[in-house]
Amino acid sequence: MQVPAPLEYERATSVAHAIALLQRLGEEARLIAGGHSLLPMMKLRLANPEYLVDINDLHGELGYIRVEPTQVRIGALTRHRELLESEELARVCPIFRDAEQVIADPPVRNRGTLGGALCQADPSEDLSSVCTTLDASCVIRGPDRERVVSMDDFHLGPYQTVVGHDELLTEVRIPVRPRGSSAYAKVDRRAGDWAVTAAGAALWLAEDGMIADARVGLAAVGPNTTGIPEISAALRGQPPSEEAWQLAGTIAAEQCSPVTDSRGTAAYKRHLASELTRRTLRTSWERVA
Repeated sequence: MQVPAPLEYERATSVAHAIALLQRLGEEARLIAGGHSLLPMMKLRLANPEYLVDINDLHGELGYIRVEPTQVRIGALTRHRELLESEELARVCPIFRDAEQVIADPPVRNRGTLGGALCQADPSEDLSSVCTTLDASCVIRGPDRERVVSMDDFHLGPYQTVVGHDELLTEVRIPVRPRGSSAYAKVDRRAGDWAVTAAGAALWLAEDGMIADARVGLAAVGPNTTGIPEISAALRGQPPSEEAWQLAGTIAAEQCSPVTDSRGTAAYKRHLASELTRRTLRTSWERVA
């Protein structure tokens, strides 16, 4: 029978209260929101926190989607279902709806949160790839200050982030740029499973129709969610075309570092990284056009 180790439980009533609890309880305390990542690890004794700080009551404070002229602000406790159903978010960042349609199942989407997904820092996690693709920034609040960290710096490695033991991820900020769109694609073994390989792409066009910028984020093909600046450099100033998407796919296959496991061989994952990069860039361009 899989049962977590004994622990103590506290329920936070505000962000300030949650941070104060983390500060008082020390490094053996863990936050729980949706719980779909932490609880299975606790049942297997892969995670053994001495204290759980429940932040579900903070949804009113940290559960929101605010689309502004220059940025999108999403609270860390925004549920997957809310990301999926937001028409305003889908209009400016369609990649979110693409991804949420292939994340897990309704029970997980009803409870799981954006902040929990990012802080789990699983290399196969879909929303980490989405936020990397969109050049998002993470707002982290601690006892004495608030800081903003780019997605490129947020993850230190598998299951490791820059969030300190007495800090809380409160918000994700995504820049909004003109003449842009995005897309996400994933190959999994069965519906809702972790990805064999997944790719997100975002594309912005200049006024003359050339590619002003492009970003690609891959999942499940390396020790961390992978952004590929080489693709951005190669596509800037180029015309949108199948040749450009092919070049980006080749770079994606070269730059990722998959391993052979139960989900597939390294060669197969490289092939998927190339193919999914081409598809998502093409879809992004079609959405802009």
